[in-house]
Amino acid sequence: MSSVHHNQRGVLMRTFSNLAHAVVSGYGRLDKSFSPSVTIARVRAHHFTGADTIYLFHLSLAIFWLTLLQDPPYPSKLLIPALYALALLLPITSQFFLPATPVFAWILTWYTSRFLPEAWRPAISVSLLPTLESVLYGANISDILTRFTHPLLDILAWLPYGVVHFTFPFVVALFLWLFRPKETVYLWARTFGYMNLLGVAIQIVLPCSAPWYELIYGLTPANYGMKGSPGGLARIDALFHNTSYTTAFTNSPLVFGAFPSLHAGNATLEALFLAHFFPHTTKFIWAYAGILYWATMYLTHHYLIDVVGGACLATAAFYIYLPDEFRGPHALDPPAPAGSSGSRKSKYDLYDLEDPRAASKSGTERGAMMLSAREFDAVSEPSSDEEEVDITYRSPVPGGAFPPAVGGSKGKPPPLGVGNLKKGKGHRHTASIASLIRGEERGPEDGWSPVAGNFTFPPGAGTGVGRVRAD
Repeated sequence: MSSVHHNQRGVLMRTFSNLAHAVVSGYGRLDKSFSPSVTIARVRAHHFTGADTIYLFHLSLAIFWLTLLQDPPYPSKLLIPALYALALLLPITSQFFLPATPVFAWILTWYTSRFLPEAWRPAISVSLLPTLESVLYGANISDILTRFTHPLLDILAWLPYGVVHFTFPFVVALFLWLFRPKETVYLWARTFGYMNLLGVAIQIVLPCSAPWYELIYGLTPANYGMKGSPGGLARIDALFHNTSYTTAFTNSPLVFGAFPSLHAGNATLEALFLAHFFPHTTKFIWAYAGILYWATMYLTHHYLIDVVGGACLATAAFYIYLPDEFRGPHALDPPAPAGSSGSRKSKYDLYDLEDPRAASKSGTERGAMMLSAREFDAVSEPSSDEEEVDITYRSPVPGGAFPPAVGGSKGKPPPLGVGNLKKGKGHRHTASIASLIRGEERGPEDGWSPVAGNFTFPPGAGTGVGRVRAD
C-alpha cells in the first residue's frame, strides 16, 4: 500500500515539475519588448500576400459597428480603436492582440448588434425551432429534459454552462502555448474567433426564440423590445441569493440568438482541439462536451437542433482551418525553444527513428503532454553545414595528430574540405561513435587498436608512414 502512495506521489511531483518547467519555458518564449520601432520594422519587412486582405475586412467591420455603437457614446468610443492600435504597436501586446483579431471582431459584433435599427432586422421566428425539433426528432427534446429539475442537476448544468464555458477558451490557449508550437495558439484564436463571428451573424440574420420564451409566452409573436431571460439559471441565482445571471441575460444584446448554440459550438471546438493536440484527454473533454450539450437544453436556453447546429459549425470550422502540417504526428510536437525561428526537428527526426509520441495512447507514455515539457529548452540541433564537422579522419585519441596521408605532413591538420575541422567545434551527435562498437569486433585491420593505442591509416598498412603514436 505504501508503494502505491509513493508512486502516486512521484507522479504528482513529476507533473508539477514538468508544469513549472513548461511555464518558465513559455515565459521565455514571450516577446517582452515595449519598443514600437520593433513592430514598425516587422511591418516593413513583411511580405504582404492576398491572405492579408482579411485585415481590410476586419477594418471595414470595425468601422461599421463603431459607427452604430451608442454606448459608450462619441467621442468616448474612439478610445476603443485607439487602445487597440496601441496594443498592436507594442510587441509585448501585439503578439496576443493581432492573432486574436477575429475574437475581438466577434465580441464587437455581438455587443453592438443591439444597436441595429429595427428596420434592418428580420422578423423573429418563435415556431421554427420547436417545429423542426418535433419533425426531426419526433418530440420536443428540450421540453422533456426540463420536466424534472433538482438542485444537484442545477449545479451540474450550471458549472459547464455558466462557469467553464467562459473560462475554458483561455485554458485551451494556455495549454497550447505551453505544450505545443505557437502556431497552434494562432490557429485556435483564428478558428475560435471566426466560428463565433459566423455564429453571431447567423443569429442576427435568422433570429429565433429559445425554449424559455415558449415556456413564458407560448408561440405568441416576439419583438425586439422584449428582454431576455436567464431560464433555468434563475434557480442558480436563487440558490446563491444573487441576481447575476438574471441581470446578465435580461440585458443580453442578442436575445433571440438561439440558433446555432455557440455554447455547444465552443464546447465542440474545444473538444476537437484538445483531442487532436492532446489525444490522452479525448475521453475527458468529450465527456465535458456531452454534459454541456445536456445543460443547454436542461436550462431552457436551446433546443436540440440548436446544439446540433452549433456542433456542426464548430466541426466545419476546425477541419477547414486545420493546416496540413498539423494533421499528422506533428500535431504532438513540443514548442520550439526560445530564440529559435520556426519549428525545429526533433531528435527522432534527426536520426530517422520512430517517435513514440506519435503512437502514444495514454498519459503515462512518452507522448503525454506533461512528459514532453522538459524537451522545450533543449539546445537546438545543428541546422547548417557550418556547425557540422567531418569526422572521417579524426584521431580517436583527444589531441592526437593527423596522419600524413591526409594532412600532407606529419602532425598537421587536413586542408579545409577534407577534414573541415574548426577550432572550438565538434560533432554534437557522433563524438564517441568508436566507443559504440564492441572491442572484440574491431582491431588493427580496421584502423584501430584497443590494446596498443595506435591508429593505423590507411587500414592494413601495418607499419611505416601511416602509423602515428596515439600516446
